[in-house]
Amino acid sequence: MTNPLRSLFLSIGIIFGFFASLMAYLITYGEWMHHYPTKKKPRKMAMETAIFTFVFFFLLSIIEGYLLTKTL
Repeated sequence: MTNPLRSLFLSIGIIFGFFASLMAYLITYGEWMHHYPTKKKPRKMAMETAIFTFVFFFLLSIIEGYLLTKTL
């Protein structure tokens, strides 16, 4: 039997992971644009940071949801 709170934490992980990765991309891209003459390298580095940020927040939400629903 699945707990409805798990789907809530899944939704929270997707939504906040998206916003966190978007902000990470914009901040990283803005900072790295000052250090490279072309836009290709900063875009790649900013995308890597955004992907890592999304995965981190998504997994954190899934783990937190699992732990909280298991104890409730």
